[in-house]
Amino acid sequence: MPNPLGFVGAWLDRADQLRTDPQAFAAACVDPRARCLALDGVDFVPGDGGGLRWEPLDPADDRALMLLGRDDRGIPYFVREAPRGARIDARSRTVMRLLPLLSPQDLALYGGARSLVDWHARHGFCAVCGSPTGIFRAGWGRRCGGCGAEHFPRVDPVVIMLAEHDGRVLVGRQRQFPPGMFSALAGFVEPGESLEEAVARELFEEAGIRVSDVTYVASQPWPFPSSLMVGCRAVATDPALTLDETEIEAAMWVDRAEVRAALGGDMEAPFMVPPPLAIARYLLEDWAGWMP
Repeated sequence: MPNPLGFVGAWLDRADQLRTDPQAFAAACVDPRARCLALDGVDFVPGDGGGLRWEPLDPADDRALMLLGRDDRGIPYFVREAPRGARIDARSRTVMRLLPLLSPQDLALYGGARSLVDWHARHGFCAVCGSPTGIFRAGWGRRCGGCGAEHFPRVDPVVIMLAEHDGRVLVGRQRQFPPGMFSALAGFVEPGESLEEAVARELFEEAGIRVSDVTYVASQPWPFPSSLMVGCRAVATDPALTLDETEIEAAMWVDRAEVRAALGGDMEAPFMVPPPLAIARYLLEDWAGWMP
Protein backbone atom coordinates (compact mmCIF):
# COMPACT_ATOMS: atom_id res chain seq x y z
CA MET A 1 0.00 0.00 0.00
CA PRO A 2 1.37 3.47 -0.81
CA ASN A 3 2.13 5.55 2.24
CA PRO A 4 -0.10 8.66 2.31
CA LEU A 5 2.53 10.70 4.13
CA GLY A 6 4.99 12.92 2.30
CA PHE A 7 8.77 12.29 2.44
CA VAL A 8 8.22 8.61 3.30
CA GLY A 9 9.14 5.61 1.13
CA ALA A 10 12.54 6.28 -0.48
CA TRP A 11 13.36 3.67 -3.13
CA LEU A 12 17.09 3.20 -2.47
CA ASP A 13 18.88 0.71 -0.23
CA ARG A 14 20.84 2.98 2.16
CA ALA A 15 23.82 0.59 1.83
CA ASP A 16 25.24 1.09 5.30
CA GLN A 17 28.01 -1.41 4.52
CA LEU A 18 29.51 1.09 2.06
CA ARG A 19 29.56 3.83 4.68
CA THR A 20 31.93 1.86 6.88
CA ASP A 21 34.13 0.41 4.10
CA PRO A 22 36.33 3.18 2.61
CA GLN A 23 37.56 0.96 -0.24
CA ALA A 24 34.05 -0.07 -1.27
CA PHE A 25 32.90 3.54 -1.07
CA ALA A 26 35.84 4.68 -3.21
CA ALA A 27 34.92 2.04 -5.80
CA ALA A 28 31.32 3.28 -5.83
CA CYS A 29 32.58 6.82 -6.45
CA VAL A 30 34.20 5.74 -9.73
CA ASP A 31 31.39 3.44 -10.88
CA PRO A 32 30.55 4.66 -14.42
CA ARG A 33 26.87 3.98 -13.74
CA ALA A 34 26.78 6.23 -10.65
CA ARG A 35 24.42 9.18 -10.58
CA CYS A 36 24.40 12.40 -8.58
CA LEU A 37 21.34 14.41 -7.54
CA ALA A 38 21.27 17.89 -9.05
CA LEU A 39 20.59 20.56 -6.43
CA ASP A 40 20.52 24.33 -6.35
CA GLY A 41 21.74 24.90 -2.78
CA VAL A 42 19.34 22.49 -1.08
CA ASP A 43 16.48 22.91 -3.59
CA PHE A 44 16.05 20.20 -6.21
CA VAL A 45 16.48 20.95 -9.90
CA PRO A 46 13.48 19.57 -11.83
CA GLY A 47 14.26 16.95 -14.44
CA ASP A 48 12.84 16.91 -17.95
CA GLY A 49 9.89 14.83 -16.82
CA GLY A 50 9.23 16.96 -13.75
CA GLY A 51 10.93 14.62 -11.26
CA LEU A 52 14.43 14.70 -9.81
CA ARG A 53 17.39 15.32 -12.09
CA TRP A 54 20.18 12.74 -11.88
CA GLU A 55 23.50 13.46 -13.56
CA PRO A 56 26.70 11.45 -14.20
CA LEU A 57 29.49 12.13 -11.73
CA ASP A 58 31.55 15.11 -12.83
CA PRO A 59 35.26 14.42 -12.19
CA ALA A 60 35.96 18.16 -12.32
CA ASP A 61 33.67 18.79 -9.33
CA ASP A 62 35.81 18.51 -6.20
CA ARG A 63 32.98 18.79 -3.70
CA ALA A 64 32.61 15.77 -1.43
CA LEU A 65 30.26 13.01 -2.54
CA MET A 66 27.74 11.70 -0.02
CA LEU A 67 26.14 8.32 -0.57
CA LEU A 68 22.34 8.20 -0.70
CA GLY A 69 22.20 4.49 -1.45
CA ARG A 70 22.04 1.88 -4.22
CA ASP A 71 19.17 0.68 -6.35
CA ASP A 72 18.27 -2.97 -6.94
CA ARG A 73 20.84 -3.15 -9.76
CA GLY A 74 23.63 -1.99 -7.46
CA ILE A 75 23.92 1.46 -9.06
CA PRO A 76 25.10 4.01 -6.46
CA TYR A 77 23.36 7.37 -6.05
CA PHE A 78 25.03 10.40 -4.52
CA VAL A 79 24.51 14.00 -3.58
CA ARG A 80 27.35 16.53 -3.25
CA GLU A 81 27.93 18.96 -0.43
CA ALA A 82 26.67 22.48 -1.13
CA PRO A 83 29.11 24.89 -2.80
CA ARG A 84 31.13 26.94 -0.32
CA GLY A 85 29.24 30.14 0.50
CA ALA A 86 25.98 28.88 -1.03
CA ARG A 87 22.83 30.40 0.45
CA ILE A 88 20.88 27.72 2.29
CA ASP A 89 17.20 28.58 2.66
CA ALA A 90 15.75 25.98 5.01
CA ARG A 91 12.17 27.02 4.15
CA SER A 92 12.43 27.86 0.47
CA ARG A 93 9.05 28.87 -0.90
CA THR A 94 10.25 28.02 -4.39
CA VAL A 95 10.84 24.38 -3.57
CA MET A 96 7.54 24.12 -1.68
CA ARG A 97 5.75 25.01 -4.91
CA LEU A 98 7.74 22.38 -6.82
CA LEU A 99 7.32 19.47 -4.40
CA PRO A 100 4.00 18.29 -5.95
CA LEU A 101 5.96 17.56 -9.15
CA LEU A 102 7.74 14.67 -7.44
CA SER A 103 6.53 11.10 -7.06
CA PRO A 104 6.16 9.91 -3.44
CA GLN A 105 9.37 7.86 -3.78
CA ASP A 106 11.41 10.74 -5.21
CA LEU A 107 9.96 13.10 -2.62
CA ALA A 108 11.22 10.81 0.15
CA LEU A 109 14.66 10.52 -1.43
CA TYR A 110 14.93 14.26 -1.93
CA GLY A 111 13.89 14.92 1.66
CA GLY A 112 16.74 12.82 3.01
CA ALA A 113 19.27 14.37 0.64
CA ARG A 114 18.12 17.88 1.46
CA SER A 115 18.46 17.32 5.21
CA LEU A 116 21.91 15.77 4.77
CA VAL A 117 23.27 18.62 2.64
CA ASP A 118 21.80 21.21 4.99
CA TRP A 119 23.35 19.53 8.05
CA HIS A 120 26.81 19.51 6.50
CA ALA A 121 26.49 23.16 5.52
CA ARG A 122 25.85 24.07 9.17
CA HIS A 123 28.47 21.85 10.82
CA GLY A 124 31.79 22.87 9.35
CA PHE A 125 33.28 23.39 12.82
CA CYS A 126 33.51 21.14 15.84
CA ALA A 127 31.04 21.79 18.64
CA VAL A 128 33.65 20.53 21.14
CA CYS A 129 36.77 22.54 20.28
CA GLY A 130 35.83 24.78 17.34
CA SER A 131 38.29 23.26 14.87
CA PRO A 132 37.29 22.58 11.24
CA THR A 133 35.58 19.25 10.58
CA GLY A 134 35.77 17.01 7.53
CA ILE A 135 33.32 14.60 5.96
CA PHE A 136 33.75 10.88 6.58
CA ARG A 137 31.62 7.71 6.62
CA ALA A 138 30.46 8.25 3.03
CA GLY A 139 28.92 11.57 3.98
CA TRP A 140 27.11 10.37 7.08
CA GLY A 141 29.43 11.98 9.61
CA ARG A 142 32.01 14.69 10.22
CA ARG A 143 35.28 14.24 12.10
CA CYS A 144 37.11 17.05 13.87
CA GLY A 145 40.65 17.70 12.67
CA GLY A 146 41.58 19.06 16.08
CA CYS A 147 40.24 16.88 18.89
CA GLY A 148 39.03 13.96 16.76
CA ALA A 149 35.39 14.21 17.90
CA GLU A 150 32.89 12.61 15.56
CA HIS A 151 29.57 14.24 14.71
CA PHE A 152 26.61 12.64 12.95
CA PRO A 153 23.52 14.05 11.18
CA ARG A 154 20.83 14.78 13.71
CA VAL A 155 17.06 14.59 13.59
CA ASP A 156 14.95 16.78 15.85
CA PRO A 157 11.80 15.04 17.17
CA VAL A 158 8.63 17.13 17.07
CA VAL A 159 5.27 16.07 18.48
CA ILE A 160 2.24 17.14 16.47
CA MET A 161 -1.12 16.28 17.92
CA LEU A 162 -4.89 16.52 17.90
CA ALA A 163 -6.52 16.96 21.29
CA GLU A 164 -10.04 15.52 21.38
CA HIS A 165 -12.99 16.43 23.61
CA ASP A 166 -16.61 15.34 23.29
CA GLY A 167 -16.45 14.54 19.57
CA ARG A 168 -14.38 17.57 18.58
CA VAL A 169 -10.68 18.19 17.99
CA LEU A 170 -8.56 21.25 18.60
CA VAL A 171 -6.97 23.11 15.69
CA GLY A 172 -4.91 26.29 15.88
CA ARG A 173 -3.06 28.75 13.68
CA GLN A 174 0.12 30.78 13.81
CA ARG A 175 0.38 34.28 12.42
CA GLN A 176 2.51 33.21 9.47
CA PHE A 177 -0.09 30.69 8.24
CA PRO A 178 -2.03 31.50 5.07
CA PRO A 179 -5.36 33.26 5.81
CA GLY A 180 -7.96 30.83 7.14
CA MET A 181 -5.62 27.87 7.60
CA PHE A 182 -5.68 25.97 10.89
CA SER A 183 -3.55 22.96 11.79
CA ALA A 184 -2.68 20.54 14.57
CA LEU A 185 -0.60 21.97 17.41
CA ALA A 186 3.06 20.98 17.52
CA GLY A 187 6.31 21.49 19.39
CA PHE A 188 9.84 20.15 19.81
CA VAL A 189 10.53 17.38 22.30
CA GLU A 190 12.78 18.64 25.09
CA PRO A 191 15.69 16.79 26.76
CA GLY A 192 14.60 14.38 29.47
CA GLU A 193 11.04 14.16 28.10
CA SER A 194 9.00 11.30 26.66
CA LEU A 195 6.80 11.78 23.61
CA GLU A 196 3.70 11.53 25.80
CA GLU A 197 5.05 14.16 28.18
CA ALA A 198 5.91 16.45 25.26
CA VAL A 199 2.35 16.18 23.91
CA ALA A 200 0.86 17.05 27.30
CA ARG A 201 3.29 19.92 27.91
CA GLU A 202 2.89 21.52 24.49
CA LEU A 203 -0.91 21.41 24.64
CA PHE A 204 -0.90 22.98 28.08
CA GLU A 205 1.68 25.63 27.17
CA GLU A 206 0.06 26.65 23.89
CA ALA A 207 -3.64 26.11 24.60
CA GLY A 208 -3.95 25.81 28.38
CA ILE A 209 -5.58 22.37 28.30
CA ARG A 210 -4.75 19.24 30.27
CA VAL A 211 -4.78 15.92 28.43
CA SER A 212 -4.52 12.20 29.10
CA ASP A 213 -4.53 8.97 27.06
CA VAL A 214 -1.87 10.07 24.58
CA THR A 215 -1.67 7.65 21.65
CA TYR A 216 0.69 7.42 18.67
CA VAL A 217 -0.75 7.69 15.14
CA ALA A 218 2.07 8.05 12.59
CA SER A 219 5.43 9.71 11.94
CA GLN A 220 6.89 11.72 9.09
CA PRO A 221 10.36 13.07 8.24
CA TRP A 222 10.15 16.82 7.60
CA PRO A 223 13.30 18.14 5.87
CA PHE A 224 12.94 21.85 6.70
CA PRO A 225 15.62 21.40 7.87
CA SER A 226 15.56 18.01 9.62
CA SER A 227 12.70 17.06 11.92
CA LEU A 228 10.83 13.86 12.66
CA MET A 229 7.16 14.72 13.12
CA VAL A 230 5.52 12.31 15.56
CA GLY A 231 1.76 12.40 15.13
CA CYS A 232 -0.38 11.73 18.20
CA ARG A 233 -3.85 12.08 19.68
CA ALA A 234 -4.79 12.95 23.24
CA VAL A 235 -7.98 13.34 25.25
CA ALA A 236 -8.62 16.74 26.85
CA THR A 237 -10.14 16.83 30.32
CA ASP A 238 -11.70 20.28 29.79
CA PRO A 239 -12.28 22.26 26.56
CA ALA A 240 -11.61 25.71 28.05
CA LEU A 241 -8.72 27.37 26.19
CA THR A 242 -6.03 29.76 27.39
CA LEU A 243 -3.83 30.57 24.41
CA ASP A 244 -0.16 31.50 24.45
CA GLU A 245 -0.57 34.30 21.92
CA THR A 246 3.17 34.43 21.21
CA GLU A 247 2.78 30.96 19.68
CA ILE A 248 -0.89 30.62 18.71
CA GLU A 249 -2.91 33.39 17.06
CA ALA A 250 -6.24 31.54 17.30
CA ALA A 251 -7.61 28.09 18.10
CA MET A 252 -10.99 26.39 18.03
CA TRP A 253 -12.71 23.07 18.55
CA VAL A 254 -14.20 21.53 15.39
CA ASP A 255 -16.37 18.45 14.90
CA ARG A 256 -16.13 15.73 12.27
CA ALA A 257 -18.61 17.35 9.92
CA GLU A 258 -16.60 20.57 9.97
CA VAL A 259 -13.31 18.74 9.43
CA ARG A 260 -14.78 16.76 6.53
CA ALA A 261 -16.11 19.97 4.98
CA ALA A 262 -12.66 21.53 5.22
CA LEU A 263 -10.98 18.45 3.76
CA GLY A 264 -13.47 18.48 0.90
CA GLY A 265 -12.71 22.10 0.06
CA ASP A 266 -16.15 23.39 1.08
CA MET A 267 -16.04 27.19 0.89
CA GLU A 268 -18.40 27.30 3.89
CA ALA A 269 -16.06 25.25 6.09
CA PRO A 270 -14.86 27.10 9.21
CA PHE A 271 -11.17 26.68 8.33
CA MET A 272 -8.72 25.64 5.61
CA VAL A 273 -6.68 22.46 6.12
CA PRO A 274 -2.88 22.13 5.72
CA PRO A 275 -1.50 20.95 2.35
CA PRO A 276 -1.52 17.25 1.45
CA LEU A 277 2.18 16.67 2.23
CA ALA A 278 1.82 17.72 5.88
CA ILE A 279 1.22 15.12 8.59
CA ALA A 280 -1.27 17.54 10.19
CA ARG A 281 -3.60 16.92 7.26
CA TYR A 282 -3.15 13.17 7.62
CA LEU A 283 -4.06 13.40 11.31
CA LEU A 284 -7.25 15.26 10.43
CA GLU A 285 -8.11 12.78 7.67
CA ASP A 286 -7.48 9.84 9.99
CA TRP A 287 -9.59 11.30 12.81
CA ALA A 288 -12.47 12.24 10.51
CA GLY A 289 -12.45 8.94 8.63
CA TRP A 290 -11.88 10.85 5.41
CA MET A 291 -10.97 9.05 2.18
CA PRO A 292 -9.29 11.51 -0.24
